[in-house]
Amino acid sequence: MAFTYKRVLSYFLRGLLFVTPVVVTLYIIYQTILFLDNLIPVPLPGIGILMVLALITFVGYLASLFFAKPIFDWFERGLIRIPLVNLIYTSIKDLMGAFVGDKKKFSSPVKVQLSDTIIRLGFVTQENMSVVGEPDMVAVYFPHSYNVSGNVFLVPKDKVTPLVGVKSSDVMKFMVSGGVSPLI
Repeated sequence: MAFTYKRVLSYFLRGLLFVTPVVVTLYIIYQTILFLDNLIPVPLPGIGILMVLALITFVGYLASLFFAKPIFDWFERGLIRIPLVNLIYTSIKDLMGAFVGDKKKFSSPVKVQLSDTIIRLGFVTQENMSVVGEPDMVAVYFPHSYNVSGNVFLVPKDKVTPLVGVKSSDVMKFMVSGGVSPLI
């Protein structure tokens, strides 16, 4: 009988390993869609999210027009002048720009020699640190595992080695998963 209980427990745990990530992923997607759909309250489900996506696309189109760009720049300068709003706005804008902007910041995966036996993976976010009086240093971002946070360290350039032939997204997934996801 103990053999049967162990087998059933093994099947349960194996099922849990499959079901949990699928359910959590679907739940997060569902909640995101629900949130976006409810931003514009309309009686038909799904229309709100389409309107939000259309509005975002339209704003992007307007921001790229020659005559509208000064208006967007003026609005942004106004936001930057407000003390607390400045901190929140510029932080979010820089973070979004790091992932989807013209100057993607997490596109240079590197390994950093921390000691004789410890190497850490990260991303170079600034090549030149002369502005803080460290011209021989680079800024490297080290994401935390299972978290949406990380640390930035200034490290000597000679301790940083680019990871050639490895996609940035694979390195990020590897680090955020705590090294569990394969580094392909």
